[in-house]
Amino acid sequence: MFVALTVDKVGRMNVDLARYECTRPGWQGPVTFGTVRFWDAAREDAPMKISRRSMLTTGIALPALGLGQTPTASARPDPPVRDSSYDPWIDVNRANLQHNVAEISRRVSSRPILAVIKNNGYGLGVVNVGQLLEPSPAIAGVAVVKLHEAMSLRDAGVRKPILLMGPFDERNLADLVARDIMPMVYTPIGPVLDRIAAARQKPTPLHICIDTGIGRVGIPFRQASPLVRDLAGRTSVRLAGVMMTFAEDPEFDSEQLSRFKTLCESLEKGGVKLGRRHAASSFGLFQRPDAFLDMVRPGMAIYGVYSEPEFRRAGTLDLRPALSLKARVAYVKQLPKGDSAGYNRAYMAKDDVWVATLPIGHTDGLPREATQGARVRINGALYPIVATVSASHCIVEIGSEQRVKIGDEATVFDWQEGSRPEDVNEACKTSVYDLTMHLNPLLPRRIV
Repeated sequence: MFVALTVDKVGRMNVDLARYECTRPGWQGPVTFGTVRFWDAAREDAPMKISRRSMLTTGIALPALGLGQTPTASARPDPPVRDSSYDPWIDVNRANLQHNVAEISRRVSSRPILAVIKNNGYGLGVVNVGQLLEPSPAIAGVAVVKLHEAMSLRDAGVRKPILLMGPFDERNLADLVARDIMPMVYTPIGPVLDRIAAARQKPTPLHICIDTGIGRVGIPFRQASPLVRDLAGRTSVRLAGVMMTFAEDPEFDSEQLSRFKTLCESLEKGGVKLGRRHAASSFGLFQRPDAFLDMVRPGMAIYGVYSEPEFRRAGTLDLRPALSLKARVAYVKQLPKGDSAGYNRAYMAKDDVWVATLPIGHTDGLPREATQGARVRINGALYPIVATVSASHCIVEIGSEQRVKIGDEATVFDWQEGSRPEDVNEACKTSVYDLTMHLNPLLPRRIV
């Protein structure tokens, strides 16, 4: 850090504290502090004389303000985490997660499963899911999109293979390879991999992404052969797999799979060892058994949620939701006939009615559309969410009798029929992906 002293037009001495890097965990650096001003308290417009003594006094004062030293654990301890018992939380069901893995393994005839745990583990917490899946022999590895999630898994002791499916730059590549994180590549980065392998004295395992028509990322299938041959032919590379992603259009998916298989067969005939070929996501588990190939790559199905209503009715997989969203009743009152609740008086009591307030809102991940028919389970009964969903609260209609009390547990969704994530999704006319992935990452998550 450096300190700049200036004097303004009325003689105030300004101490401008510049940026400095904070290395303490939990601090976000670089940090820019503001300006500390000193002036004559007897007269605001009186000029302040700058002298050696005043300079020394200022310098002594800085540490007292906590600005003249690098932060340390003893100087500024982290505040302990304090969650109110009324704060919403998420339960992660270990047994249901294991059940879903077993169901998927049965469906794909025991092929290896690359578990997609991106976007904070679809709401369960990326580290939670990584650690819970670690012991399963059916799980060949996990896949994420964000670099920090891959690093967090390694920091948490997850030793399964990790595939980073998101972008990275050359600066990141050496770091992730050093942590045994496999990159998904689709550009000619062979020379960079050569330099990394020379320093490590071992090849880098990776997966190559082929774009067969989704148009998102991946080397276009018509241009893929030279890149795959180049990377596979380098001693700095160990080709662990090749992959594609379906557009999830029933007719076009068949064309995509044909393109992928044709490319792979051509490369293999030329002596290229491709590693594991994988294409089927959760959608593919229900729709494309011909795309199971060497490995499957499900996401939502692992967490026990059917991504499409028809999948729930098909009987192909018996999935059990592995997460639930809960809170406790914060307030109960009776609304007299004609009284209102919610912003813009969205709810009007047609008769005397009891309502309960839950301390959970759209900032926690409860959709604003929940008032369109979503219900909350309290003491075994389901009650509709009414009025409006605000940032931190929602209101539940209880009925003509007071059937709930402050402190009762309220479940927005869980693994019971009638209050599954799909039930909330159907009522809200939203996507279950939005429902789970938009859960606030700061909510406490409890393994049950």
